[in-house]
Amino acid sequence: MTSYIEPLAQESTPSIIADKLRKAIGHGEFKPGAQLVEADLARKLGVSRGPLREGMQRLTQEGLLVPIRNRGLFVIDMTPAEIRDMYYSREAIERAAAMLILRDGDFETVGLDLHAIAEQMKPVRNDPAAVGEIDIQFHEFLVRASGSPRLVRMHRTQIIETRMCIHALEATYAAADNRYLEHRRIAAAIRDCEIERTEELLSEHMEDAIERLVNKKKTN
Repeated sequence: MTSYIEPLAQESTPSIIADKLRKAIGHGEFKPGAQLVEADLARKLGVSRGPLREGMQRLTQEGLLVPIRNRGLFVIDMTPAEIRDMYYSREAIERAAAMLILRDGDFETVGLDLHAIAEQMKPVRNDPAAVGEIDIQFHEFLVRASGSPRLVRMHRTQIIETRMCIHALEATYAAADNRYLEHRRIAAAIRDCEIERTEELLSEHMEDAIERLVNKKKTN
């Protein structure tokens, strides 16, 4: 697995440190509930504790880290309510993006491009981590294709939490055929300018993820 916690190749800044920690959390290097030990991180990143603390503070402000008094900083472990809130927020953003594409954009080209991304899932369908990365690429492309800088900014803030959820869901898919078909259907609906169908499929896609995650929480 690629490690995002390694010595920096250039002079460190809090923003660079925050970005590395953000990626490490999003890709599962730090699991939900894991403690971030300041001394260990400073050593691994090859930085002093001052900029490290500032970088970690940025992630605390973003909600990815939570301070526990007299214990330190921990990666968030999303509750069922937080999971629902995150996915419903994502659904609102992605439906808005899709509507902009269908009403004002080149929906046929976007649909074909989304279909091409979805097709990348097929040869790696037995590799949940690889499919998860393609899943993220699909949804990021959908929002970017809307041409709305504001939707892109709002969506970007949720990508790390989304990655955390996708990693948590990996074990719930025996194979990735379900995700492959779901994304193909969304791409086809956009290509064919089916507004109601697109909204319906995006909603079902988010509900499926919520159900799997909440059920997983209950069984842990």
